[in-house]
Amino acid sequence: MSSSLVAGFALGLSLIVAIGAQNLFVLRQGLRREHVAAVATVCAVSDAALIAAGVSGLGAVLQAVPWLVDVVRWAGAAFLFGYALLAARRAWRPSGAALTADAAVVSDDTPARPGTRTATRLAPVLLTCLALTWLNPHVYLDTVFLLGSVASTHGDGRWWFAIGAMTASIVWFFSLAFGSRHLGRWLASPRAWRVLDGVIAVVMAALAVSLVLPR
Repeated sequence: MSSSLVAGFALGLSLIVAIGAQNLFVLRQGLRREHVAAVATVCAVSDAALIAAGVSGLGAVLQAVPWLVDVVRWAGAAFLFGYALLAARRAWRPSGAALTADAAVVSDDTPARPGTRTATRLAPVLLTCLALTWLNPHVYLDTVFLLGSVASTHGDGRWWFAIGAMTASIVWFFSLAFGSRHLGRWLASPRAWRVLDGVIAVVMAALAVSLVLPR
């Protein structure tokens, strides 16, 4: 039990720490201090659902219908490219003031205070988070296929392996979401946010291209 749990945690953490669209989005929301707990929860719950699906054998089903993976791949590429354009637009023409280190999130019915960015409504943030998660083929490769395959080698301990991987996801996303706010002091100027959005635009566009390039 304990060895499967530790193995699942270690492999899950090693896969999820890599820089990707989902992690960049969580980082940005953490820096903005907007709907941080909700975003981290959506990511962790989504990972848990995908890991559970992989351990239950969904990976074998998806291997039988490869066209479904291609559909997700192209849809994910289109979404990532669109998100890259939005980030590039924010970098080129910023729409608000800088986020100060002590700025609190402004509620939807409270006027924004000077020096803070206006908070984005919860629904669009969660929809974007869900799209970045479920339209990313790499998520399926890591959670459903890879983790599901490795879990099967643990026999009766496969679900302890899955719990370890799920725990790694929870620890990572909540640490990233709530820990990133400490970087706010370095992003207290409009120029810093333009640089951040520029980096996000480049990474998202590169990920979109990588999805459609022939393998």
